[in-house]
This record gives sequence, structure tokens and C-alpha cells, in this order.
Amino acid sequence: MPRVDIREYDPEWPRIFERIHAHVWPVVQHAAMRLEHVGSTSVPGLRAKPVIDACIVVASPRDIPYVVKALAGIGYTHRGNLGVPGREAFRHPESLPKHHLYASPRSSLSLKNHLGLRDYLRAHPDVALQYGDLKETLVRQFPEDIDRYSVGKTDFILGILQEIGFTDDELAEIRNINRMENPVRPVTP
Repeated sequence: MPRVDIREYDPEWPRIFERIHAHVWPVVQHAAMRLEHVGSTSVPGLRAKPVIDACIVVASPRDIPYVVKALAGIGYTHRGNLGVPGREAFRHPESLPKHHLYASPRSSLSLKNHLGLRDYLRAHPDVALQYGDLKETLVRQFPEDIDRYSVGKTDFILGILQEIGFTDDELAEIRNINRMENPVRPVTP
């Protein structure tokens, strides 16, 4: 099993996202509203796995097939939702930096989770520092177990989401997804 790799914040991460954006946006803009940099690499100063997370936001689930087709034309492989409702995942072409690309309807819980957590951590650098410390502790405890690392972050993340107004049902759904074995994790950064 590969090692969990957490690094200090890298100011190159936003530039890598911009490179991905420049490649993806022109082919999906006809079916999408925007392309968001999400996940820990989108929060200045936050330690993170050095993999960019990006999400194509669409108006409705009806737009997803258009995004799938457009991305296939530039080398992405559709992987389905990988156990996360409201989020379609894509494997990136080898010509681009390693990243996770998703597509989500604007009303999906997955997108609400990504944006809510990102925006809260950006607005609260002290909490982002605590989150980074937790991630560092979990990497030391579970250096080769991404599932246990991810589960270890769940309660901290749920506390933030509860504070910003997620309902009990939404929190329960996120908790259940984060505790699944072997999903592609970035439901939460």
C-alpha cells in the first residue's frame, strides 16, 4: 500500500490548478457553470497531499453526460461516482499533473461539502492550522493506511460542517461515505 504523503503548503498548487483549468474549461464550458479548486491544496497554508482536487460544477445531473463526453475527447476516463452520490470522478491523462477531477451538480451534497469546508478553512486560518496538525498526527499513526487516515479526519470535518449549518441528515451521509472502505476519498480534503 502506498504511503500517505502530506506536505507543507506549496504556492505552486494554485498555478497547477490554473494549468488544469486551462486544459479542461474550454471543452466543458458549454455544459458547466464553473470549475472550482477544492480540497486541501485550495487552502493557503494548509498541509496537504500534493494532489490537486478540482470540481466541474454543472447546473443539473442532466449536464453530466455532456461533461463526460467532452472530457473523453481530451483524454480523461470516466470512473463513475465511486460510491459518492452527486460526484462523478475522472482519471486524468498522463500529460497533466496528477489530480482528481470531479463533476457535480450545483445542488449536490458532495459539492456543498467541498465548498463549505474549503471556504471555512480559508476564512479561519487558525482552524486550518489545527486541521493540518491533525493530518500530520494521522500520517504518523497511519503512514500506509489512507482509509484510517481519512476516517481519523472525519469528526473534525463534521464539526466544521455542523458549525456552518449542515443538517443532521447531511452530516450522517458524509460520515457514512467517509467511513466506507476504499472509496476514492476526496469527499473531504
